[in-house]
Amino acid sequence: MASGECLLLDIETDNFIFYNISVNQSANVSLLGEDWFYPAFLYAIPTIYGIIILIGLIGNITLIKIFCTVKSMRNVPNLFISSLALGDLLLLVTCVPVDASRYLADEWLFGRTGCKLIPFIQLTSVGVSVFTLTALSADRYKAIVRPMEIQASHALMKICVRAAIIWIVSMLLAIPEAVFSDLHPFHDKETNKTFISCAPYPHSDGLHPKIHSMASFLIFYIIPLSVISVYYYFIAKNLIRSAYNIPVEGNVHVRKQIESRKRLARTVLVFVCLFAFCWLPTHIIYLYRSYHYSEVDTSVLHFVASICARILAFTNSCVNPFALYLLSKSFRKQFNNQLLCCRARLLIRSHSMARSTTRMTSLKSTHHSLATFSLINGNHICHEGCV
Repeated sequence: MASGECLLLDIETDNFIFYNISVNQSANVSLLGEDWFYPAFLYAIPTIYGIIILIGLIGNITLIKIFCTVKSMRNVPNLFISSLALGDLLLLVTCVPVDASRYLADEWLFGRTGCKLIPFIQLTSVGVSVFTLTALSADRYKAIVRPMEIQASHALMKICVRAAIIWIVSMLLAIPEAVFSDLHPFHDKETNKTFISCAPYPHSDGLHPKIHSMASFLIFYIIPLSVISVYYYFIAKNLIRSAYNIPVEGNVHVRKQIESRKRLARTVLVFVCLFAFCWLPTHIIYLYRSYHYSEVDTSVLHFVASICARILAFTNSCVNPFALYLLSKSFRKQFNNQLLCCRARLLIRSHSMARSTTRMTSLKSTHHSLATFSLINGNHICHEGCV
């Protein structure tokens, strides 16, 4: 990156928008030691992002395809998981490429519309993720602690409505991002150049960033995870109690049902832990910057920590399908079937192409033989033979 600015995406739960840190080339070299290291570092990050996008697209698209095409997989928890995968896809195709572009260009590339739209989409995606995990935890609580309250009739329709409400609420909470985010000119006095960047609150004082970061931390992290913790406290309490109440020679069907519910509750808990682990560093860095708004931290530790936090946050959008693959036998079976089908299609296509090539070669050979034969015998039958 040439002299100018290094846009740091403060993904507040994934929408941590665009901070502007003035760093010229000489400063970058002094920060990271060697003049070759910084450019290599900048080009390595988009490569990592590209791998995250590729893995995430394969995993999440396959997951959604399984739940859409396999009838036995269409149940309440899986519908929520499909919604979660859709939110992850939204993040992968918007936030990750935009963040990668910051390392390959000196200024914001997506105009004023993009400056307002992209942060909105990013925060919507994060809201969908964390609120869907909360809804999944509530569903597991009801299935294990209060199973008699579950109504089989119209269950999927009700869950579709709840999933839609989660998306609507996430969009409403993301509206302030579209309102306040705007283009901001940044002038570098050393080079006398002006760069355009996208900032979440370009014309505000230090109070706005503090309110913004704290509200994001509470709404998209602390409150949902606290609610999930309460649900899982009662789930664990119920499972421990039921382990003592059911006799060894008890109903086999009941035992299988409890084991199935325990496995699904464990899967949801893994999703929650992955989300909490992957997003905590980003929230901490965003809070740190907001409370030091007038200062610019150019330390190596802050630079590396910021990048690692973003990569970790983006990684969360591609790990859920693979966590599900490891934890769910039914999903693992369907995932393998999808891979085998894709492999079979590729083999059939390559075999068909090989046959077509062989046939064309054979026709050309026949054409040449007939033409040669006709010339030798002095007869003009090439066209008849070819037809």
